Amino acid sequence: MNFDTGSLTYDDKGLIPAIAQDVETGDVLMMAWMNAEAIRRTLETGRVTYWSRSRQAFWVKGETSGHVQEMVDFRVDCDRDCLLLTVRQSGPACHTHRRSCFYTAVRGGDEVEILAPMA
Repeated sequence: MNFDTGSLTYDDKGLIPAIAQDVETGDVLMMAWMNAEAIRRTLETGRVTYWSRSRQAFWVKGETSGHVQEMVDFRVDCDRDCLLLTVRQSGPACHTHRRSCFYTAVRGGDEVEILAPMA
């Protein structure tokens, strides 16, 4: 791997936000955190790997749920402090069983759920 993960801007915990976007629909699916090792693992395997802040452990998306994210493209923003991963998502991306974690909209000052859980 020739990509220099050290060229990225991480927070004080060594993490960088990573946004997952569906390659087919363009929908934003979720945001999670990566560190340099999670990035390396993702680029080497094609299976998106995040860093779980609550568990303090690596988290391969879909490893336990079966809702796998296969990386299609990996992008770095202009400030090098945020990542965009286009993915092929199998099943729901959100732990609430919705296609996207962004299922709550604010419309007219009220919160409205715009996505139901997947069957």
